[in-house]
Amino acid sequence: MLLQLDIHNVALIDEIRIEPGEGLNVLTGETGAGKSIIIDSIKAVLGDRVSKDIIRTGSQNALIEAVFQVDAVRIRDIMNDMGMEPEEDGTLILSREITQTGRNTCRINGKMVSASFLKEIGERLIDIHGQHDNQSLLRTERHIELLDLFAGESLHRVKDEYAALLGRYRDIKAKLKALSGDPGERERKMDLLKFQIDEIRKARLKAAEDEELSRQKTLLVNAERISNTLASVYDLLSVGSGGSSALDTMNESLSWLSSVAGLDESYEEMDRRLQDLIYQMEDLARDVRQSYESTEYDPAVLDEIEERLDLIYRLKRKYGSTITDILGFCQDAEKQLEELEKSEETVRSLSEELTELENRLYQVAGKLNAERVKAASLLENRITQQLDDLEMKKSKFKVDIQFDTSSGSASGRKFGNNGLDRVEFLISPNVGEPLKPLARIASGGEMSRVMLAVKSILAEVDSIPVMIFDEIDTGISGKAAQKVGEKLSYVSRTHQVLCVTHQAQIACIADHNFLIEKIVEKGKTRTKVTRLNDDDKIKEIARLVGGETSEASLKYAEEMIKTAKKAANSMTNK
Repeated sequence: MLLQLDIHNVALIDEIRIEPGEGLNVLTGETGAGKSIIIDSIKAVLGDRVSKDIIRTGSQNALIEAVFQVDAVRIRDIMNDMGMEPEEDGTLILSREITQTGRNTCRINGKMVSASFLKEIGERLIDIHGQHDNQSLLRTERHIELLDLFAGESLHRVKDEYAALLGRYRDIKAKLKALSGDPGERERKMDLLKFQIDEIRKARLKAAEDEELSRQKTLLVNAERISNTLASVYDLLSVGSGGSSALDTMNESLSWLSSVAGLDESYEEMDRRLQDLIYQMEDLARDVRQSYESTEYDPAVLDEIEERLDLIYRLKRKYGSTITDILGFCQDAEKQLEELEKSEETVRSLSEELTELENRLYQVAGKLNAERVKAASLLENRITQQLDDLEMKKSKFKVDIQFDTSSGSASGRKFGNNGLDRVEFLISPNVGEPLKPLARIASGGEMSRVMLAVKSILAEVDSIPVMIFDEIDTGISGKAAQKVGEKLSYVSRTHQVLCVTHQAQIACIADHNFLIEKIVEKGKTRTKVTRLNDDDKIKEIARLVGGETSEASLKYAEEMIKTAKKAANSMTNK
């Protein structure tokens, strides 16, 4: 719902704040007081086109901010498209600043966005219905959604079945498109795959082979230095150079230590440890000698290793950064080649499955059509009754459903997300006029009442949380105005409703009333908004009824409010 609306420097408004409540909110006031400015401001913060001319005279910029409480699930996908996450508490803040330079700055929860994105998210929050608005009901693509919502569970079960078939159908069509491309291109791709597979297979790669070869190359390149080092180490350990070797020195030390080993346990322990060290030193000297004697430099082996590493490097540049990647590439290529070689058989098999799916889709689309036709008949009757209540007694409402019965191959049909139906709402508001699309209704007042009739029927299934009705009472009065008020109250049970009106019958049934006034202060005109208490509401209803307040008009207004409350309570208990 809309929690708060702040408007700064827009036309006659210098600064106002409106905090609508749940249920039905009614805005009243004299003509020219600024009611339309408020509605235009809401449209602006929802992304509508706006001119710098709306900026209040003497100001450099205008700012509109709207705070909503929304179900995060409802807007998560569109927020994710902008790299944003909905707030955990469901708070959504839309703002728009218009400057004298013509620059517009739009924000959602403080992050800058485009006006088109603001409009896209705004369409999920508020539906505005007025004399000149392009409301959601005028979008023909929305009609089938509304009809399906009205149809209920029986249609949704069929729709789920259709959606599953359609998903498989589209997958198969995509595969067929990939397999049934240009024959020349197919042959070229097969030749390339064969070359790549052959090149990798001939290399006979082994996992981690490059690492082992790099190790061997390092040893060969450093063979001379390794050999000299091992010879020196062996000489120092075992042979000696111009003196005793390390082993000679240790054996001599052992001889001395052994002479006292029997005198104390600690000396005996030292003797054993020294013996162990001599054994280890002898083993080490033997290993160094063997390694020294086996170390040799073979240029031919080094050349072979370098050639092998070069081959692996070239394969890495083509097919992957590791040998594992290269082998994986080869497996994928083999699989692709196999699919291409079997493509004729695969195409035939997929084509047969596609034909079967097309027939099943057509049958289920027929079920969808039958459900929609049944629901359309009921919807037509109920909306006609609503229009009758709203003083459009001679109106005819029709749900036109066009089903694609194309003859010939099923593949020529365009299976959409909603089946093969095209749904459009038609109306004839006056006797003798043909049924026409809603968008071609001449009267804005008639369009608003049609919208109210539809919303009254679809109130419990239409998911848009906030609805605004701008002077939908044009051309009606008396009982018809009372009916409009009752229906607005009914819709407000499941939606937050804001309504601009001149009719006392509508204002008296409101849950929250706001008075819009034009006042002059310090030589400047500005718009003022006041939330009315119970006494002020009575005075405003009296003004709407008779233009002036008197004891009689106040009493009459009080009676009207009591009657309206009874009517609202009666609808609530239905």
